[in-house]
Amino acid sequence: MKRSRGFTLFEVLVALAIMAVALAALLRAGMLAADHSEGMKLRMLATWEAQNQLVLLQARREWPAVAATEGESDSDGRRLRWEREVSEVPANRRVRRVQLRMLAPGSARYVLAEVTGFVRDPGLAQ
Repeated sequence: MKRSRGFTLFEVLVALAIMAVALAALLRAGMLAADHSEGMKLRMLATWEAQNQLVLLQARREWPAVAATEGESDSDGRRLRWEREVSEVPANRRVRRVQLRMLAPGSARYVLAEVTGFVRDPGLAQ
């Protein structure tokens, strides 16, 4: 009578160890993908908020002062900090350059989005 051989205890433990490492790697990859997608959503919201602020500045037909200002805004239930820098355009004094930076609320200088646009002098004839 021939005796059938199964796996030894050592072989089973090695197989379990390999499976545990593979599952841990898969779990980590899934967590990184979820974290990356949340970061992309936040950057997308920050870009939209910066574009909205620029369009509102253009639509108000105000002549912004050359200065650097900052503040906070609420977009989709998230607080975002912003910095706006208005500067003159040397080639055309009737246009101002507006640079908006959206910053993460908790970090000191992490820029989520940056948008640059131009505002013309509202006193100009259409």
